[in-house]
Amino acid sequence: MSIKPEEIRSMSREEKLKLLDELRAELIKLKTQAAMGTLDKPHRIRIVKKNIARILTILREEEIKGSQQR
Repeated sequence: MSIKPEEIRSMSREEKLKLLDELRAELIKLKTQAAMGTLDKPHRIRIVKKNIARILTILREEEIKGSQQR
């Protein structure tokens, strides 16, 4: 399931980083299953990658916003 950007923005930085770690672990698990041929839902890899990218993008936006305010 995709995570909406509004949901990510409403999280604290620690929650975002925790979710990012969880998604990265899930991606590794999915890639392993794909290599072994036991993956039931191959489209899940794409969804997880996009969610990781969304989180990283929002973290970067906040970092840039924070540095501009100084």
